[in-house]
Amino acid sequence: MSRKAAVVALTALAPISWGSTYFVTTEFLPPDRPLFTGLMRALPAGLLLLALTRKLPSGAWWWKSAVLGALNIGAFFPLLFLAAYRLPGGVAAVVGSVGPLFVVGLAALFLAEKPTTRTLLTAVAAAFGVSLVVLKAGAAFDLVGVLAGLLSSLSMSAGVVFTKRWGRPEGVGALALTGWQLTAGGLVILPIAFLVEGAPPALTGTHLAGYAYLALGNTAISYFLWFRGIERLSASSVTLLGPLSPITAAVIGWVALGQALGPVQVLGMVIAFGATLAGQLAPAKPKGAAAGAVPFGFPEKNGQEVSMDLEVSGVRR
Repeated sequence: MSRKAAVVALTALAPISWGSTYFVTTEFLPPDRPLFTGLMRALPAGLLLLALTRKLPSGAWWWKSAVLGALNIGAFFPLLFLAAYRLPGGVAAVVGSVGPLFVVGLAALFLAEKPTTRTLLTAVAAAFGVSLVVLKAGAAFDLVGVLAGLLSSLSMSAGVVFTKRWGRPEGVGALALTGWQLTAGGLVILPIAFLVEGAPPALTGTHLAGYAYLALGNTAISYFLWFRGIERLSASSVTLLGPLSPITAAVIGWVALGQALGPVQVLGMVIAFGATLAGQLAPAKPKGAAAGAVPFGFPEKNGQEVSMDLEVSGVRR
């Protein structure tokens, strides 16, 4: 397996894991507490990573971490849950599947990643495939729900692009950067959750097991792999792994919950998965990159470029 294929495969584990969120939420967690669930996903995971890495931001990385945490977690989770409550699940997934198109536009503005016809067609094909998988006949539309879904997708897309643009400070591993963002995002959700939903619900052992899975596997490990992938792949390549999430959710629903999976859904899976594969055909590194390393430049205010040599070794991956 090539180096890029290995990076893609590990990064893909993140959206695959996120595809299990609906199943875990409906089967293991207390009902009607989406913000509390978002809080329990983000804040414990972030604090755990902070404790493991023992590394805090410094200088400009205090506000950069806050911005990235808000985009990737703090704003994304509440908007996503609002869309899920206002829209049928299929409509919410389709609205969210426009994320690759947002990333293509934002990457052109902030990363100088010139969009290609193939990339645009791949993003459209991915959204179309997802719509076949999850969209049901007669699905209702709600303006507030649609706007929330679009804003959640835009928030996550901006998070991908700025995570890519800013990279991470020298001497700081991806695990620590993940902890900063999850903690910042959790602190954004904390007051919103208590204002909207009140005190935490009484929790059973089943609830605690569900939250433990969401915080550890579904969030701490998955976001570490996701941010690591953003460093090593183009922004469009990473975001085009997103369709793996609704595909995984559909398969879990079919296997574990007995939900119908007909020929149209299977066709949608094939199209979405094909678009995901096509999205990984772009080069993994810019021209002139040295062999054995994957350098990325991150423009700073002074116009100079800071190069980070992302060697594949140790926890800094």
